[in-house]
Amino acid sequence: MSIRDDRLALPPRAGLGLKPQHYRAILSGEPDVGFFEVHAENYMSAGGPPHRYLETIAGRYPLSLHGVGLSIGADRPLDKAHLARLRRLVDRYRPASFSEHLAWSTHDTGFLNDLLPLPYTPETLARVAAHVDETQQALGRRMLLENPSTYILFTESTIGEIDFLEAVAARTGCGLLLDVNNVMVSAVNHRLDPFAYVDRFPAELVREIHLAGYDETTDAAGDRLLIDAHGTPVRTDVIELYRHALSRTGPVATLIEWDNDVPDFPTLKAEADRADALIAAETARRNAAQTRAA
Repeated sequence: MSIRDDRLALPPRAGLGLKPQHYRAILSGEPDVGFFEVHAENYMSAGGPPHRYLETIAGRYPLSLHGVGLSIGADRPLDKAHLARLRRLVDRYRPASFSEHLAWSTHDTGFLNDLLPLPYTPETLARVAAHVDETQQALGRRMLLENPSTYILFTESTIGEIDFLEAVAARTGCGLLLDVNNVMVSAVNHRLDPFAYVDRFPAELVREIHLAGYDETTDAAGDRLLIDAHGTPVRTDVIELYRHALSRTGPVATLIEWDNDVPDFPTLKAEADRADALIAAETARRNAAQTRAA
């Protein structure tokens, strides 16, 4: 089966998660937004008002599908009925991009409402690669795999997270989604350097970046503990890490994730405008460097 390369499908602009409370504001105002992203599982019904709005918005803007329920890392076969629903959604809307998480959320007893981490071992690598390959074959397109936010590490892990993601991409041909907020959350929680993580991340495989806000608390030892909450503006330290990431990836499609305590549309749009300004600055920097080199 032919797998389509979506490398340049999404514009190098800031996009927003599409929320029902913003449907009318978007349709009436037609704001200057690079693209919209929806969680695939929210649109797996056959019809109804959500689809009517999405059909109109997808006719005006590039669309990204982001999965949250495929359970790529589960120690069990992928749900073929879920894959079939995803394929129908892809065929219906022809999104510019489809992405999923390096995580698992299913068990023999049912579905867990969370994205849970994996041990990075050769066995897990083989399973995840097989599931990514099966997904791409089922959808007829390349997918993007997102780095997780984590709160624990597994003693049985023998492969670094970046090496794991790189190996999955090498085996399957998938692209990567670099969630900069997830990098910050995991780095602070595990006392790591987020900039060193971004420096090692394979920038040539990044097709999309995610930004979001985190919550902060303390653990039992009184140390900082970050939570990937998606309920506030993007934090300043994440913005600085994003600026650094752009210097490696170049201008790339960037989603603002705000899924909890969703604000009014102008507040959300302001977050996209901030990211757009950073993308434009990186474009100008690269253009100036090329001019000097010439």
